[in-house]
Amino acid sequence: MATSERQVLDALRPIVDPDFGKSIVELGFVKNVAIDGGRVAFDIELTTPACPVKAEFEKAARERVLQLEGVHEVDVRMTAQARVRGPAGRPASELLPGVKSTIAVASGKGGVGKSTVAVNLALALHQMGGAVGLLDADVYGPSLPLLTGTSGRPEARGQSIQPHEKYGLKLMSMGFFVSDDSPVIWRGPMVHGLITQFLRDVDWGELDYLVIDLPPGTGDAALTLTQTAPLSGAVIVTTANDLSLIDARKGLKMFEKVNVPVLGIVENMSYFTPPELPDRKYYLFGQGGGRRTAEELGVDFLGELPIDPRVVEGGDIGRPILDFAPDCDVSRAVREVAGAVVRKLAVLAARTPAIADANITWVADPS
Repeated sequence: MATSERQVLDALRPIVDPDFGKSIVELGFVKNVAIDGGRVAFDIELTTPACPVKAEFEKAARERVLQLEGVHEVDVRMTAQARVRGPAGRPASELLPGVKSTIAVASGKGGVGKSTVAVNLALALHQMGGAVGLLDADVYGPSLPLLTGTSGRPEARGQSIQPHEKYGLKLMSMGFFVSDDSPVIWRGPMVHGLITQFLRDVDWGELDYLVIDLPPGTGDAALTLTQTAPLSGAVIVTTANDLSLIDARKGLKMFEKVNVPVLGIVENMSYFTPPELPDRKYYLFGQGGGRRTAEELGVDFLGELPIDPRVVEGGDIGRPILDFAPDCDVSRAVREVAGAVVRKLAVLAARTPAIADANITWVADPS
Protein backbone atom coordinates (compact mmCIF):
# COMPACT_ATOMS: atom_id res chain seq x y z
CA MET A 1 0.00 0.00 0.00
CA ALA A 2 1.34 3.42 -0.97
CA THR A 3 2.39 5.80 1.78
CA SER A 4 -0.07 8.63 2.35
CA GLU A 5 0.52 12.23 3.39
CA ARG A 6 -1.41 11.57 6.58
CA GLN A 7 0.98 8.76 7.50
CA VAL A 8 3.93 11.10 6.96
CA LEU A 9 2.38 13.78 9.15
CA ASP A 10 1.51 11.25 11.85
CA ALA A 11 5.12 10.05 11.83
CA LEU A 12 6.32 13.63 12.32
CA ARG A 13 3.74 14.55 14.96
CA PRO A 14 5.83 13.39 17.97
CA ILE A 15 8.55 15.94 17.11
CA VAL A 16 7.89 18.83 19.49
CA ASP A 17 9.32 22.33 19.28
CA PRO A 18 10.83 22.90 22.76
CA ASP A 19 9.98 26.60 22.84
CA PHE A 20 6.37 26.43 21.71
CA GLY A 21 5.71 23.10 23.41
CA LYS A 22 3.74 21.85 20.41
CA SER A 23 4.25 19.40 17.58
CA ILE A 24 5.88 20.76 14.43
CA VAL A 25 2.84 19.39 12.58
CA GLU A 26 0.42 21.28 14.81
CA LEU A 27 2.52 24.44 14.42
CA GLY A 28 2.29 24.17 10.64
CA PHE A 29 6.04 23.78 10.16
CA VAL A 30 5.67 20.77 7.81
CA LYS A 31 4.90 21.85 4.27
CA ASN A 32 4.94 20.63 0.65
CA VAL A 33 4.77 16.90 1.33
CA ALA A 34 5.47 15.01 -1.90
CA ILE A 35 5.37 11.20 -2.27
CA ASP A 36 6.71 9.32 -5.26
CA GLY A 37 6.62 5.58 -4.59
CA GLY A 38 9.14 4.93 -1.85
CA ARG A 39 10.50 8.46 -1.96
CA VAL A 40 9.14 11.11 0.38
CA ALA A 41 10.06 14.80 0.38
CA PHE A 42 8.83 17.66 2.53
CA ASP A 43 9.85 21.02 3.96
CA ILE A 44 10.21 21.94 7.61
CA GLU A 45 9.74 25.69 7.74
CA LEU A 46 11.19 27.14 10.94
CA THR A 47 10.62 30.58 12.41
CA THR A 48 14.27 31.57 12.04
CA PRO A 49 17.21 30.43 9.89
CA ALA A 50 19.30 30.49 13.07
CA CYS A 51 17.17 27.90 14.83
CA PRO A 52 19.45 26.08 17.32
CA VAL A 53 17.55 22.77 16.97
CA LYS A 54 17.49 22.74 13.18
CA ALA A 55 19.87 19.78 12.86
CA GLU A 56 17.97 17.79 15.49
CA PHE A 57 14.65 18.38 13.72
CA GLU A 58 16.09 17.29 10.38
CA LYS A 59 17.64 14.11 11.81
CA ALA A 60 14.53 13.13 13.78
CA ALA A 61 12.21 13.81 10.83
CA ARG A 62 14.26 11.69 8.43
CA GLU A 63 14.54 8.78 10.86
CA ARG A 64 10.81 8.76 11.68
CA VAL A 65 9.60 8.83 8.09
CA LEU A 66 12.13 6.17 7.05
CA GLN A 67 10.44 3.84 9.53
CA LEU A 68 7.23 3.91 7.46
CA GLU A 69 6.61 0.74 5.46
CA GLY A 70 7.70 1.09 1.86
CA VAL A 71 9.74 4.29 2.36
CA HIS A 72 13.39 3.99 1.36
CA GLU A 73 14.39 7.60 0.71
CA VAL A 74 13.52 10.82 2.57
CA ASP A 75 14.40 14.35 1.46
CA VAL A 76 14.00 16.87 4.29
CA ARG A 77 14.39 20.48 3.17
CA MET A 78 14.97 22.86 6.08
CA THR A 79 13.64 26.35 5.34
CA ALA A 80 12.79 29.40 7.43
CA GLN A 81 10.18 32.13 7.37
CA ALA A 82 10.91 34.57 10.16
CA ARG A 83 7.92 35.93 12.02
CA VAL A 84 8.34 39.67 12.20
CA ARG A 85 7.72 41.28 15.55
CA GLY A 86 6.99 44.99 15.45
CA PRO A 87 7.82 47.43 18.24
CA ALA A 88 5.39 47.07 21.11
CA GLY A 89 2.60 49.62 20.95
CA ARG A 90 3.99 51.30 17.82
CA PRO A 91 3.47 50.89 14.09
CA ALA A 92 6.07 49.22 11.88
CA SER A 93 8.99 51.57 11.25
CA GLU A 94 10.10 52.79 7.86
CA LEU A 95 13.63 53.08 9.22
CA LEU A 96 14.55 49.40 8.80
CA PRO A 97 12.13 47.94 6.26
CA GLY A 98 14.25 44.90 5.41
CA VAL A 99 15.20 43.92 8.97
CA LYS A 100 13.12 41.18 10.58
CA SER A 101 14.42 41.46 14.17
CA THR A 102 16.45 44.10 15.99
CA ILE A 103 18.36 43.16 19.15
CA ALA A 104 19.71 45.86 21.45
CA VAL A 105 22.71 44.85 23.56
CA ALA A 106 22.96 47.11 26.59
CA SER A 107 24.63 47.52 29.97
CA GLY A 108 24.03 49.87 32.86
CA LYS A 109 27.72 50.76 33.06
CA GLY A 110 30.90 50.50 31.04
CA GLY A 111 33.64 47.94 31.48
CA VAL A 112 31.49 44.81 31.50
CA GLY A 113 32.43 43.67 27.98
CA LYS A 114 29.14 44.66 26.33
CA SER A 115 30.65 45.44 22.92
CA THR A 116 32.63 42.20 22.87
CA VAL A 117 29.44 40.30 23.69
CA ALA A 118 27.53 42.18 20.97
CA VAL A 119 30.12 41.37 18.28
CA ASN A 120 30.30 37.71 19.18
CA LEU A 121 26.52 37.39 19.52
CA ALA A 122 26.14 38.81 16.02
CA LEU A 123 28.77 36.42 14.67
CA ALA A 124 27.10 33.45 16.39
CA LEU A 125 23.75 34.35 14.81
CA HIS A 126 25.45 34.50 11.40
CA GLN A 127 27.19 31.17 11.92
CA MET A 128 23.80 29.66 12.81
CA GLY A 129 22.49 30.66 9.38
CA GLY A 130 21.12 34.17 9.83
CA ALA A 131 21.75 37.27 7.73
CA VAL A 132 23.10 39.67 10.35
CA GLY A 133 24.07 43.32 10.67
CA LEU A 134 25.85 45.02 13.57
CA LEU A 135 25.37 48.69 14.43
CA ASP A 136 27.80 50.30 16.88
CA ALA A 137 25.65 53.03 18.44
CA ASP A 138 28.30 54.17 20.94
CA VAL A 139 29.00 57.54 19.34
CA TYR A 140 31.55 58.69 21.92
CA GLY A 141 33.47 55.43 22.33
CA PRO A 142 33.02 53.27 19.21
CA SER A 143 34.81 49.95 19.48
CA LEU A 144 33.51 48.04 16.45
CA PRO A 145 36.44 49.01 14.15
CA LEU A 146 39.00 47.58 16.60
CA LEU A 147 37.02 44.47 17.54
CA THR A 148 36.46 43.48 13.91
CA GLY A 149 39.65 44.84 12.35
CA THR A 150 37.65 47.07 10.02
CA SER A 151 38.45 50.64 9.03
CA GLY A 152 37.89 53.23 6.35
CA ARG A 153 35.08 55.58 5.49
CA PRO A 154 32.05 53.70 4.12
CA GLU A 155 31.08 54.22 0.50
CA ALA A 156 28.06 56.37 -0.35
CA ARG A 157 25.76 55.43 -3.22
CA GLY A 158 23.24 58.10 -3.92
CA GLN A 159 21.53 58.82 -0.60
CA SER A 160 22.54 55.46 0.90
CA ILE A 161 25.57 54.58 3.00
CA GLN A 162 27.03 51.15 2.28
CA PRO A 163 27.99 49.24 5.42
CA HIS A 164 31.34 47.53 5.66
CA GLU A 165 31.28 43.73 5.59
CA LYS A 166 33.50 41.44 7.67
CA TYR A 167 33.06 37.90 8.99
CA GLY A 168 29.78 37.74 7.06
CA LEU A 169 28.35 40.69 9.01
CA LYS A 170 27.24 44.10 7.77
CA LEU A 171 28.92 46.70 9.97
CA MET A 172 28.37 50.39 10.74
CA SER A 173 30.04 52.58 13.36
CA MET A 174 30.90 56.20 14.05
CA GLY A 175 34.45 54.89 14.31
CA PHE A 176 34.55 54.49 10.52
CA PHE A 177 34.19 58.26 10.10
CA VAL A 178 36.78 59.56 12.60
CA SER A 179 40.42 58.80 13.31
CA ASP A 180 41.44 56.83 16.38
CA ASP A 181 42.62 59.92 18.29
CA SER A 182 39.75 62.25 17.34
CA PRO A 183 37.26 62.75 20.18
CA VAL A 184 33.58 63.13 19.33
CA ILE A 185 32.36 66.24 21.14
CA TRP A 186 28.65 66.40 20.36
CA ARG A 187 25.55 67.47 22.18
CA GLY A 188 22.36 65.40 22.43
CA PRO A 189 20.55 66.59 19.26
CA MET A 190 23.61 65.80 17.10
CA VAL A 191 23.81 62.31 18.58
CA HIS A 192 20.11 61.80 17.91
CA GLY A 193 20.58 62.91 14.29
CA LEU A 194 23.52 60.58 13.66
CA ILE A 195 21.82 57.51 15.09
CA THR A 196 18.66 58.24 13.11
CA GLN A 197 20.81 58.54 9.98
CA PHE A 198 22.44 55.19 10.68
CA LEU A 199 18.99 53.62 10.91
CA ARG A 200 17.50 55.49 7.95
CA ASP A 201 20.31 55.94 5.43
CA VAL A 202 22.49 52.84 5.81
CA ASP A 203 21.69 50.23 3.17
CA TRP A 204 21.22 47.30 5.54
CA GLY A 205 19.36 45.27 2.92
CA GLU A 206 17.48 42.14 3.97
CA LEU A 207 18.55 40.99 7.43
CA ASP A 208 17.24 38.39 9.81
CA TYR A 209 18.85 40.20 12.74
CA LEU A 210 20.32 43.63 13.34
CA VAL A 211 22.34 43.65 16.57
CA ILE A 212 22.66 47.17 18.01
CA ASP A 213 25.49 47.76 20.46
CA LEU A 214 24.15 50.52 22.71
CA PRO A 215 26.41 52.86 24.66
CA PRO A 216 26.55 52.12 28.40
CA GLY A 217 24.01 53.77 30.66
CA THR A 218 20.70 55.42 29.84
CA GLY A 219 21.83 58.62 28.12
CA ASP A 220 20.86 60.34 24.86
CA ALA A 221 22.04 57.65 22.44
CA ALA A 222 20.40 54.80 24.32
CA LEU A 223 17.11 56.69 24.68
CA THR A 224 17.14 57.70 21.00
CA LEU A 225 17.47 54.09 19.93
CA THR A 226 14.87 52.71 22.30
CA GLN A 227 12.38 55.35 21.20
CA THR A 228 13.21 55.40 17.47
CA ALA A 229 14.34 51.97 16.33
CA PRO A 230 11.76 49.16 16.01
CA LEU A 231 13.44 47.06 18.70
CA SER A 232 12.36 43.43 18.97
CA GLY A 233 14.09 42.92 22.30
CA ALA A 234 17.09 43.72 24.46
CA VAL A 235 19.93 41.74 26.01
CA ILE A 236 21.45 43.12 29.23
CA VAL A 237 25.16 42.43 29.83
CA THR A 238 26.54 42.56 33.36
CA THR A 239 29.19 41.09 35.60
CA ALA A 240 28.46 39.40 38.92
CA ASN A 241 29.58 42.22 41.21
CA ASP A 242 26.96 44.33 42.97
CA LEU A 243 27.79 47.65 41.28
CA SER A 244 27.31 46.22 37.80
CA LEU A 245 24.10 44.51 38.85
CA ILE A 246 22.64 47.73 40.26
CA ASP A 247 23.30 49.49 36.96
CA ALA A 248 21.97 46.52 35.00
CA ARG A 249 18.67 46.91 36.83
CA LYS A 250 18.51 50.56 35.73
CA GLY A 251 19.04 49.57 32.10
CA LEU A 252 16.33 46.94 32.35
CA LYS A 253 13.89 49.48 33.79
CA MET A 254 14.62 51.82 30.87
CA PHE A 255 13.53 49.17 28.38
CA GLU A 256 10.42 48.46 30.40
CA LYS A 257 9.41 52.14 30.30
CA VAL A 258 9.58 52.19 26.48
CA ASN A 259 7.84 48.80 26.09
CA VAL A 260 10.87 46.93 24.74
CA PRO A 261 10.93 43.32 26.01
CA VAL A 262 14.10 42.23 27.76
CA LEU A 263 15.20 38.92 26.26
CA GLY A 264 17.42 38.18 29.23
CA ILE A 265 20.61 38.86 31.17
CA VAL A 266 24.10 37.67 30.21
CA GLU A 267 26.74 37.48 32.93
CA ASN A 268 30.10 38.21 31.32
CA MET A 269 33.51 37.40 32.82
CA SER A 270 31.75 35.04 35.23
CA TYR A 271 34.64 32.78 36.20
CA PHE A 272 38.17 31.77 35.27
CA THR A 273 39.34 28.22 34.63
CA PRO A 274 43.15 27.81 34.54
CA PRO A 275 44.30 25.64 31.61
CA GLU A 276 46.20 23.37 34.02
CA LEU A 277 43.09 22.95 36.23
CA PRO A 278 40.24 22.36 33.77
CA ASP A 279 37.86 21.22 36.53
CA ARG A 280 38.22 24.39 38.61
CA LYS A 281 36.15 27.58 38.37
CA TYR A 282 37.32 30.72 40.14
CA TYR A 283 34.56 33.33 40.49
CA LEU A 284 36.61 36.52 40.64
CA PHE A 285 33.67 38.96 40.75
CA GLY A 286 31.28 36.89 42.86
CA GLN A 287 29.08 33.97 41.94
CA GLY A 288 25.52 33.79 40.68
CA GLY A 289 24.73 37.51 40.75
CA GLY A 290 23.42 37.64 37.21
CA ARG A 291 21.15 34.64 37.71
CA ARG A 292 19.77 36.03 40.98
CA THR A 293 19.08 39.40 39.39
CA ALA A 294 17.27 37.77 36.46
CA GLU A 295 15.10 35.78 38.86
CA GLU A 296 14.32 38.86 40.99
CA LEU A 297 13.32 40.90 37.94
CA GLY A 298 11.39 38.12 36.23
CA VAL A 299 13.51 37.83 33.08
CA ASP A 300 15.48 34.96 31.56
CA PHE A 301 19.07 34.26 32.52
CA LEU A 302 20.78 33.64 29.19
CA GLY A 303 24.08 32.28 30.47
CA GLU A 304 27.56 32.79 31.90
CA LEU A 305 30.53 33.71 29.72
CA PRO A 306 33.86 32.71 31.29
CA ILE A 307 37.06 34.76 31.37
CA ASP A 308 39.55 33.79 28.68
CA PRO A 309 42.65 35.87 27.81
CA ARG A 310 42.12 34.95 24.17
CA VAL A 311 39.03 37.17 24.07
CA VAL A 312 41.27 40.20 24.64
CA GLU A 313 44.07 38.85 22.47
CA GLY A 314 41.73 38.27 19.53
CA GLY A 315 39.86 41.52 20.06
CA ASP A 316 43.08 43.53 19.93
CA ILE A 317 43.84 42.18 16.45
CA GLY A 318 40.28 42.40 15.16
CA ARG A 319 39.30 38.74 15.52
CA PRO A 320 36.23 37.93 17.64
CA ILE A 321 36.64 34.89 19.88
CA LEU A 322 34.23 32.84 17.73
CA ASP A 323 36.71 33.23 14.87
CA PHE A 324 39.91 33.32 16.94
CA ALA A 325 39.15 30.25 19.10
CA PRO A 326 35.85 28.77 17.88
CA ASP A 327 36.03 25.66 20.07
CA CYS A 328 36.88 27.30 23.40
CA ASP A 329 34.46 27.50 26.34
CA VAL A 330 33.64 31.17 25.67
CA SER A 331 32.66 30.47 22.06
CA ARG A 332 30.47 27.56 23.08
CA ALA A 333 28.80 29.70 25.75
CA VAL A 334 28.15 32.53 23.28
CA ARG A 335 26.52 30.09 20.86
CA GLU A 336 24.25 28.88 23.68
CA VAL A 337 23.29 32.49 24.44
CA ALA A 338 22.56 33.10 20.76
CA GLY A 339 20.35 30.01 20.68
CA ALA A 340 18.42 31.24 23.71
CA VAL A 341 17.99 34.67 22.11
CA VAL A 342 16.56 33.38 18.83
CA ARG A 343 14.19 31.04 20.67
CA LYS A 344 12.95 33.92 22.82
CA LEU A 345 12.45 36.13 19.75
CA ALA A 346 10.49 33.39 17.98
CA VAL A 347 8.15 32.97 20.95
CA LEU A 348 7.66 36.74 21.27
CA ALA A 349 6.89 37.03 17.56
CA ALA A 350 4.32 34.24 17.80
CA ARG A 351 2.58 36.06 20.64
CA THR A 352 2.51 39.41 18.82
CA PRO A 353 -0.09 40.19 16.15
CA ALA A 354 1.38 40.10 12.66
CA ILE A 355 2.41 43.38 11.07
CA ALA A 356 0.15 44.26 8.17
CA ASP A 357 2.99 45.05 5.80
CA ALA A 358 6.55 44.46 6.93
CA ASN A 359 8.00 45.42 3.53
CA ILE A 360 7.54 49.16 3.73
CA THR A 361 9.34 51.14 1.04
CA TRP A 362 11.18 54.17 2.35
CA VAL A 363 11.12 57.21 0.09
CA ALA A 364 13.94 59.65 0.71
CA ASP A 365 13.04 63.15 1.83
CA PRO A 366 14.01 65.36 -1.13
CA SER A 367 15.07 68.08 1.29
